[in-house]
Amino acid sequence: MTTSEQTTARRTAYALTALLTGMGVLHFVKPEPFDALIPKALPGSPRSWTYGSGVAELGAAALLALPRTRRIGGRAASLLFLGVYPGNLQMAWDWRHEPWTKQLISLGRLPLQADLVRRAELVHRAG
Repeated sequence: MTTSEQTTARRTAYALTALLTGMGVLHFVKPEPFDALIPKALPGSPRSWTYGSGVAELGAAALLALPRTRRIGGRAASLLFLGVYPGNLQMAWDWRHEPWTKQLISLGRLPLQADLVRRAELVHRAG
């Protein structure tokens, strides 16, 4: 991997750390919007899943923040982004009758999730 690619991976790790930290904290400060994203087919309470995903986001952020754990953090973030994808699908489904602006937001999250997985894997490969 070139120095330029390593620099990009490091900057990406910092950006993902910030994103995951912010979202992880929001899961605890304002859990209600996240509760609504939990697919009804999952067992247990939506709040438990909200808190659990908040913990997972904070954990992945911590791994990404440290150079010695960054590689595993990239993989953890990638798996996390894949794991919460059903919540984005749930949002798109639930908002299908909402105003077009909300529909656009919910549909825009779907390809964004794929990009986040790609970025997390870049960090993983860079080690």
